[in-house]
Formats: sequence, C-alpha cells, structure tokens
Amino acid sequence: MLTLARALIKKKQNICVICADEPGEKKIRDYEGIRVKKIFSIGKIANTNITPSLPFRLLKNDVDVIHTHIPTPWSADWSAIISQIRKIPLIVTYHNDIAGNGFYHFVAAVYNRTVLHVVLKQARCIILTSPNFKSRFLDPYHGKIFIVPNSVDSSIFIPVSEPIIGDIFFLAVLDGYHRYKGLDYLIAAVQHLSHEFPNIKLIVGGSGPMQEYYTNLSESLGVMDNISFVGYIPDENLAGYYNGCKLFVLPSTDPTREGFGIVLLEAMACGRPVISTKITGVANDITDRGAGIVVEPENAKALAQAIRTILLDNNLADKMGAAGRSLVEEKYSSEKIADKMIKIYIGAANLS
Repeated sequence: MLTLARALIKKKQNICVICADEPGEKKIRDYEGIRVKKIFSIGKIANTNITPSLPFRLLKNDVDVIHTHIPTPWSADWSAIISQIRKIPLIVTYHNDIAGNGFYHFVAAVYNRTVLHVVLKQARCIILTSPNFKSRFLDPYHGKIFIVPNSVDSSIFIPVSEPIIGDIFFLAVLDGYHRYKGLDYLIAAVQHLSHEFPNIKLIVGGSGPMQEYYTNLSESLGVMDNISFVGYIPDENLAGYYNGCKLFVLPSTDPTREGFGIVLLEAMACGRPVISTKITGVANDITDRGAGIVVEPENAKALAQAIRTILLDNNLADKMGAAGRSLVEEKYSSEKIADKMIKIYIGAANLS
C-alpha cells in the first residue's frame, strides 16, 4: 500500500492512510506527502488489528473514495458500513480468502458466509492482483472485478553492486499465519543441497514468534551453520539484501492465502533471479519471461534442484535477473499501476 500511495502522491493525488498504531513503530502523522492517521489498536484477532476509533475516523475524513483490503475483516467491514452511511464509493482489493486454523477456521467460515458478502456487495469495484486467483466467494461479483497487480518502486529497488552475503534470500513474517510462505520447505531444500554445497548460505529476513521453531528445525536437519536469521529488515536496507544474495526464493504453499508475492517483484527489480511456486500471482510471468524457475508447492527436492540449477550457471542467473528487471519496468512499476488505480477511483466516484 505504501508503494501505491507514494506513486499516487507523485501524480498529485490527495491520499490519507488510516492504519493501526503498532507498538514500536515511529509516531508519524505525515510521510512523504501522504497524510497518515495512526489509531490505537487494542490487539489483534487472526492477524487483524482491532481499532475501536476506526469508524469515527472514517466518518470524519472528507474523501471521495474509500479503499480497503481483504483479508482484514475489521477495517473492511467498517469501511463498507461508512461507505453506505456517507454514500461514498467503496473499493476493495481482495488479496486472498479469509482463513484460519482451529477455532479461527470456524469463525472464518461463518464470516465468509455472512459479513463478507455484505462488504463485497457494497463495493463499487473489487480488485484482484492476479487473473489466476480464484475464489468461490467472488463468483456472484464477476461484473465488478478488475485486475490490478501489485507494484514495486523500481527507482528504490534497483540492481546495484553489493558484497555477496548469501546464496539465497527469503523474506516473510515468521508467525503462524504466514507459515504458508513455505520456509519449512526451503530449509529442507538447503539440507538437500548442503551435501553438494557445504558452504551454501540462506539468509532469512523477518521476525516473529515462530523464529524459534525454524531455528530448531534448522538444527534438527543439521543446517544451522548454513542459515542466518537476520530478523526484521528496515525498508531502507531491503534492496541491499536482495542485491547481496545470488537469488530469491518464495516457496508458498497455500493458494487461498498467497494472493501475489510482492517480494518477488522487489527481487526482480533488483535484478535477482527468483524461484517461486506456481501459486504466486506472478508465477506465469516468471516462466514466460525467463525471470526464474517455478516449481510445485510443498516439494523440497524440486526446490533444491531449481536452486542448484541457478547456482551452477552464472550466465543463466544473469539472464534471469535481467529478464526480471525488464518485466518489472514493463508491467509492475508503481507509476503504471498508479495510473490504473486513478482511472478506477475516478470511474467509481463518477458513478456515485
């Protein structure tokens, strides 16, 4: 969302972002020309901040369009309610289905059969980030679905010469909800590769309550020396990590949760070859443009073979990296995506 907001500001659009005030984050009210209103959160339910003052903020702000996202039910629900009350067009970006484990699976099932349809019915436009994404919950709303992919700021994420700090880079939140990012399988792939490449190095970016689990898994597979858990990486340092590794891997496992995979765009913008599973939103483009290798999900051996192929062929890696950068500039730059969003905003506002 920050990437899109930055691009919209450059195009002289007036943007206000309302978001939760996460503990430890900077207290900012304005960021690069973007109006930012941080509101108090009493906690999270299923990875969604509960912000009691959200409806009041939405009622007070003078806006032409409300743009919300799913799967964040609380903010999406209130956005739909305020949209109805104030007669302001609602835009919903539907990243993936709302799902959960255990008790939250039951809660998600009830929500998806009830409240979700209220939100989607209220939406003037529903945006999907990939034409390949399918959800039965969207079947009644095909007439108002638009495809607008995620984007990357290709002026920030650029190929630069950096000292190599690792062979493979992986980036995600290390919590239970994001386990579908497939780090388990990547660690297993490193174990397969460690016999041929004893010094292979995986850099894991991101922090969360499951870091200890992944550390223990690495130790049990005998590859702890091959894996470096670097923790949270500030935005300003991300490009350095992409450029400092030979390739980037996102082995996602759940098509109902992996809506796109923005990190793949960031890696390609930095000229790095990428490896993805076929469920990511950019998988077809990776294959068609030769920007990397796409494998089946939940297959550590196939993942290891793909990594091996790139590590053993520097010319292939360079060609993939160049193809990825070209793909980003042509199709996924934030400026081009901002132009598409402005047309949707104007169209929705003119219909009200």
